[in-house]
Amino acid sequence: MKVSDIRDLSPDQLDDQLVALKREQFNLRFQAASGQLENSSRVRQVRRDIARVKTVQKQKKAAAGGAEA
Repeated sequence: MKVSDIRDLSPDQLDDQLVALKREQFNLRFQAASGQLENSSRVRQVRRDIARVKTVQKQKKAAAGGAEA
């Protein structure tokens, strides 16, 4: 997922995306623990996507807070 795609999402969509990514991360960890994980690089991709979503959320929150002041 690209940052430009994430920036286009609304705050509610960002929350939904974060929940979906965390669910996928949980499932990947479970697969890794049980030895069923086929694509180990996906774990890294999901972790980085979570960080991207959180970063954009924080930036939008700061921008909204700065606009109100």
